[in-house]
Amino acid sequence: MNPFDIKTVFLTKHAQHVVLVHFPIALFTVAVAFDFIAQWTKNRSLASTVYCNLLVAAVFTLPVLASGLIAWRWALLGQKLTGILRMHLVLGCLSSLLICWFS
Repeated sequence: MNPFDIKTVFLTKHAQHVVLVHFPIALFTVAVAFDFIAQWTKNRSLASTVYCNLLVAAVFTLPVLASGLIAWRWALLGQKLTGILRMHLVLGCLSSLLICWFS
């Protein structure tokens, strides 16, 4: 199995969550950095870029949550989550809500 094969990335049962989860994280991190720069320089166009980054990050959290729930159903057959996996689910939902709230 080649990890760089596009079919492997998108057609493996639960690989979509692993691929999608990085987009909202990166967009949110860049938005925070741009927000500090926009506040420091009083740059209005950079502030609008922050808003756009947060908006796209908020939209991307929806397929990330959906793919995470689907991966849980496929990989763990819907077993009750405990420990790290439960914390992963709770923190994922919480971060999604916070990104949506602040956008």
